[in-house]
Amino acid sequence: MAAKALIVIDMLNAYEHEDAERLLPSVRQALPHITELIERARKNDVEIIYVNDNFGLWRSHHDELLDAVLSGPHADLVEPVRPDDKSLFVVKARHSVFFETPLEYLLRQHGIDTIVLCGQVTEQCVLYSALDAHIRHIQVIVAEDACAHIHQDLADAALRMMERNMRARIVRSADAEVL
Repeated sequence: MAAKALIVIDMLNAYEHEDAERLLPSVRQALPHITELIERARKNDVEIIYVNDNFGLWRSHHDELLDAVLSGPHADLVEPVRPDDKSLFVVKARHSVFFETPLEYLLRQHGIDTIVLCGQVTEQCVLYSALDAHIRHIQVIVAEDACAHIHQDLADAALRMMERNMRARIVRSADAEVL
C-alpha cells in the first residue's frame, strides 16, 4: 500500500488579489470537501502538509501567515482548514508546491509516494503541482470537488490534462480510497 499525504494548497489566504472575487464562490463550494478530507486524514493518521504562498513575506513563519489571514475579512474560509499541531507546513513562492521548496525531500524522508491534492487554484497551482509530482515519479490523486477555481472551463481542461498527461487519479473527496 502506498504511503499518502494530503497536500493542502494555498488555503491560508487573505483573498487580496485581482482574481479573488472570481475565486471566492468556488472556494466556498470546495471548503466543506477540503475540511472533510482534512478530518479524514487526521482520523487515519495520514500526513497533512500545508503548502502556501508566503505573500512576499520571506521572514514569515506559518503562525504569522495564519494570524494575518485569520484577522482578515475572509477568516471564515481559513478557520475550518486551520493547521493543527501535527500538520506540516511548507512555504512556496510560485505556483508549484515543489518549485524551490523542500517538499520533495520531506516526502522522501517520510516514505510518501502518493499525494492527494486539494485547495486552490485548479487551473494554476494544482495543475503545476501535479505536473511537478508526475515528473518526480510521485503518484497524484486530485480531489476535484476539494479544489477551487477561477475559471471553470480552464479548471475542467486542467483536470483532463492531469488525468491524461500526468496519469493523475481524479476523484471525488468522498471516495473511500482517497485517504
